[in-house]
Amino acid sequence: MTKRILVIHTGGTISMEEDSETGAVGLSIENPIKKHADGFFDDVDFLIEEPFNLPSPHITAKEMLHIKQIIEDRIKDSHIEGVVITHGTDTLEETAYFLDLTVASSIPIVVTGAMRSSNEIGSDGLYNFISSIRVATCNEASGKGVLIVLNDEIHTAGNATKTHTSNVSTFQSPQFGPIGIVTRRSVIFHHNPLYEEKYLLDTVAKRVTLLKAHAGMDSSLFFSLKEMKIDGLVIEALGQGNMPPQTIPGIKALLAANIPVVIVSRCFNGIVQDTYGYDGGGKQLKEIGVIFSNGLNGQKARIKLLIALHITTNHQKIQEIFAF
Repeated sequence: MTKRILVIHTGGTISMEEDSETGAVGLSIENPIKKHADGFFDDVDFLIEEPFNLPSPHITAKEMLHIKQIIEDRIKDSHIEGVVITHGTDTLEETAYFLDLTVASSIPIVVTGAMRSSNEIGSDGLYNFISSIRVATCNEASGKGVLIVLNDEIHTAGNATKTHTSNVSTFQSPQFGPIGIVTRRSVIFHHNPLYEEKYLLDTVAKRVTLLKAHAGMDSSLFFSLKEMKIDGLVIEALGQGNMPPQTIPGIKALLAANIPVVIVSRCFNGIVQDTYGYDGGGKQLKEIGVIFSNGLNGQKARIKLLIALHITTNHQKIQEIFAF
């Protein structure tokens, strides 16, 4: 049976070529993946969209929202049965997680990319694209949320992160591993996500900042952010969720201004907890009103706080959102 698959090309290395003289990788005149879409699948009806052609560092929440709207529109008017999005890898996990939280559909949605451009030796773009189409047309991929597919592995949007600057196996899920694999003959899932959360969103107007804690950090940046009138802050804190004591006055100032502060760990495994009772420890942070996240990395916690702030500004409700 023929399936209708929406393919959204957004740019990134997967759509680029290497200059043979300079070695620089840049945008190509025509996306090299587009011309290969129909050649490998006789049983797929492709609907192609190319809303923009951007390197992933140029992607903002506005582009993420645009992708979401395209998907929802095509679900309604074109009866698509799956989605594949090609995207630059630098911010791929953020777009995938944004869509995971906001697209209210159970059809397979797959985000993929490449670490090597189309004319480099060992180019992985076309292979990842073909693997992603196979996953998007797989019945078992339904209801598993947004998936990230590269290098024969299937990851959930909530867990996958870029772990290497150039290796083709860069996307990993440090805490839980992939939920499936793509083989020559089949798509195999060996795990199933337990939780699903969806939020209605039609705008992305909030300003949410991400900071990383370090030894000797003080309150100067926090006071500056208060004056900038940001809407929310995520901190990649130390260890289980601790901060240098000199940061506490600045964090308190943000909270007093009703600016929610969420902490995650700068470690890539584990969750933050209110364990330590010393000055700057997690117990003190919890007591003064800092919101604790449950295993997200900093960039994804920022996406979640951005979405949460369009739903509520109540700190207790935001804490409940971050409990998942």
